[in-house]
Amino acid sequence: MQDERHPMQEFVDGIAASVAIVRLSDSGELTVTACNDSFLDMAGVRRGGTEARNFPIALDALVPSYARHELREKLQECFLSGVAHELEQAYDLKDGTRWWRLSLKPFRPAGKDSTLLEILITGLDITPKMTLTRELEASTSRFRSVVDAAYDAIITIDQAQNITLFNHAAEHLFGYGAAEMLGQPITILLPEAHRSSHAARINQFARSPVHSRQMDERNRVYGQHRDGTLLPVEIAISKINVEGFLEFTAVIRDISDRVRLMDLLQKEAETDQLTGLPNRREFTEVAENVLRTDERLSILMLDVDHFKKVNDTYGHDAGDEVLRVLAKVGSSVSRDMDVFARWGGEEFAVAMPGTDIEQARARAEMLRATFESRAFTHSLPGGKAIPFTVSIGVATRAPGESSLDAIMKRADQALYRAKKGGRNRVATEQDVSAFSARTARSAAREYGFAP
Repeated sequence: MQDERHPMQEFVDGIAASVAIVRLSDSGELTVTACNDSFLDMAGVRRGGTEARNFPIALDALVPSYARHELREKLQECFLSGVAHELEQAYDLKDGTRWWRLSLKPFRPAGKDSTLLEILITGLDITPKMTLTRELEASTSRFRSVVDAAYDAIITIDQAQNITLFNHAAEHLFGYGAAEMLGQPITILLPEAHRSSHAARINQFARSPVHSRQMDERNRVYGQHRDGTLLPVEIAISKINVEGFLEFTAVIRDISDRVRLMDLLQKEAETDQLTGLPNRREFTEVAENVLRTDERLSILMLDVDHFKKVNDTYGHDAGDEVLRVLAKVGSSVSRDMDVFARWGGEEFAVAMPGTDIEQARARAEMLRATFESRAFTHSLPGGKAIPFTVSIGVATRAPGESSLDAIMKRADQALYRAKKGGRNRVATEQDVSAFSARTARSAAREYGFAP
């Protein structure tokens, strides 16, 4: 048998790869009829041992026990089907673990018995590749662990702007599972108003030399939850070139608590604490914005009549209650476009865009009558009602006028005129002008200057 296999042995010895030829004996045993030194090295067999070259050799004598079962199964399949197979196996040797890709190819050798089937095993050392693969898997595993443990949502999209990564925090933030989001367009997570423009913005970022940036640094950004709720978020986006294709990764932070606090602080900065109305600052900002246009604008100045008497009679808590009631009633009868604000103390101001002097006078008279008739409910604990009235001054913007201070001054003068006229009444800047003219004529007659 040795002489018969000698030519084949010379053949396999000349191959650089790990090679062996396996035959199925009459008794059904898998035997190696020839192999080269590389195959022996692969299996960890001593080259100098006589058993290593005494062919045929039982396969089990050469292959380590932990690798036998899988290899035997594949060989048996080859013998039964006559179809080639491949498998990857690790062999633990003294100098470390080596990985091999084994190709099993059935063939019928030329000779006196061409019906005899044999299998050529060719082994390629793939240890460097497997080492790199395992390192990559370990790196990927660490990356995935960090990404999934991250407090912030992390989402990656490909160049077609479809989602390729969706971590646990993203699932929690947006209400979607990662499995259902992979491959979906990122626009699913955007408010509908911004979906159509998103692709152009990403493409612009793709062409930019900048590799990372904070999106909409000057404006508030929103995502959209699965239930349709808008989520205020902070987004940092970066891009990376992967084999010629761009990927974009966004780190998304939920800032709902911060936004609520900012809105609260903003409201406190613009709101009167006692009445809940806009304060002087907010009133001024709105009115000045109107004055930047050509729109008409009228101003009312309100003052609680004999407010000191209310405090002296009923106490300061009652005075505060009067101011709160005035605020509630006044804002309820105002139009949505009007700004009913507390100016300070017992004074209130109303900005009425699109209103001329006569319309403003009519609305002021309606407001005054409401408080006079007490067409509302309010009382202190114990059920004691607090009657009060208001005086109102009215001024309107002159054509082209842009000074709010000038209009407020005329409204204040009209208010003073209403109080001097007996309180619980409305006076306009026209009444002030008429009164001033009458006063001037009266003084002129008194001193002999009148005609």
